[in-house]
Amino acid sequence: MPATAEHLNTTFAALADPTRRAILARLALGEATVNQLAEPHDMSQPAISRHIRVLSEAGLIVQRIDGTKRPCRLAPGALSELRPYL
Repeated sequence: MPATAEHLNTTFAALADPTRRAILARLALGEATVNQLAEPHDMSQPAISRHIRVLSEAGLIVQRIDGTKRPCRLAPGALSELRPYL
């Protein structure tokens, strides 16, 4: 099923930010917690959490609850629907 224009706009808007692209690159290596994702960036944990929310709403990542931690990982096949547009 092809992606809708609205979904594509949301996805490309999420990918437009260099911090969010860096987060996706890190998650390509494997699951990471919010604190692990925040480490290489000069910004607060709440700011990283906002980036994670944008990526999650775009369907690019998923989070799970593990006690007090919320590990993130790439959403399966999230970028495959973009291939025709790249």
